[in-house]
Amino acid sequence: MPYGWAWFLATMAGILLIALPLMLAVAMIIYADRKIWAAMALRRGPNVVGPFGLLQSFADGLKVFLQETIIPSAANRGLFLLAPIITFTVALIVWAVVPFQLDVVLADINVGLLYVLAASSLGVYGIILAGWSSNSKYPFFSAIRAAAQMVSYEVAIGFVLISVVLWAGTFNLSGIVEAQRAIYSFLPVNGFGFNPLLFPMAVVFLISSLAETQRAPFDLTEAESELVAGYQTEYSSMSFALYWLGEYANVLLMCTLNATLFWGGYLPPVDWAPLYVVPGIIWLFAKILFFFFVFSWIKATVPRYRYDQLMRLGWKVFLPLSLFWVFLVSGVLMFMRVGI
Repeated sequence: MPYGWAWFLATMAGILLIALPLMLAVAMIIYADRKIWAAMALRRGPNVVGPFGLLQSFADGLKVFLQETIIPSAANRGLFLLAPIITFTVALIVWAVVPFQLDVVLADINVGLLYVLAASSLGVYGIILAGWSSNSKYPFFSAIRAAAQMVSYEVAIGFVLISVVLWAGTFNLSGIVEAQRAIYSFLPVNGFGFNPLLFPMAVVFLISSLAETQRAPFDLTEAESELVAGYQTEYSSMSFALYWLGEYANVLLMCTLNATLFWGGYLPPVDWAPLYVVPGIIWLFAKILFFFFVFSWIKATVPRYRYDQLMRLGWKVFLPLSLFWVFLVSGVLMFMRVGI
């Protein structure tokens, strides 16, 4: 087989190996999300469709698939249909650079972290287009809120990631994970989160991840008491489902980035030889599930912020803090590696 065709088929196989399990994972974490909320509210959650309610997400998917797609008469038809496709596509393309194990990554590019920032920031276009093309008041208000919210917290996330890049010395995600291997000679742990200098940035990144994905307590874009369902108000059928899938794919991505950038990614938590018998992808999935549980726990227990509180946290707390931390980390590294 010619090299070009071999490369094309291998790349397509890699894409399918990531995208298809991801779709299944999204369906199952929607079920897990509802079960966690129910348990924290002393309810049962989905328990009828399939054993233990496991097929509930698939029944919901079939329901929206069979519904009619309703487009408002005053909407911009092309952009109205394009917006959810953009959101869903952007949620998928970022996974191309995520390392699932040592040398198991679809595109092991040197600027992987920049690619993540660039691709994830495109998600705001899907929301803005949805709000504007609906030609409806509340979706438009929600889209403006979402744009301001995502831009605000992407600035803080950018400075947090600069601290990580400075410490790891690379933009490559696999290189960042490998830089977290046995960070101390006296304590066998893997992960920048165990570094007292970078742990505050891990906390800032986790909270910013909630805001970036519009999860509670930062779900101001879908505040039902103010904006009905926000930018999704006029959507139905598969268009609505694409937003739903994109939102949860983004949540999984942020859980993955939390695990990869600060908690060792595919490495075991402790640098102990027997733990490396477990495949790295299992450690990564375990960390993703832990962070997803944290996301659901926060949604079930923390009340929604007001919008002014959300903006104040992003611009007056996280931005100055992360900017100061860049100077602090760079100063410490200069002292450690170069000396005074």
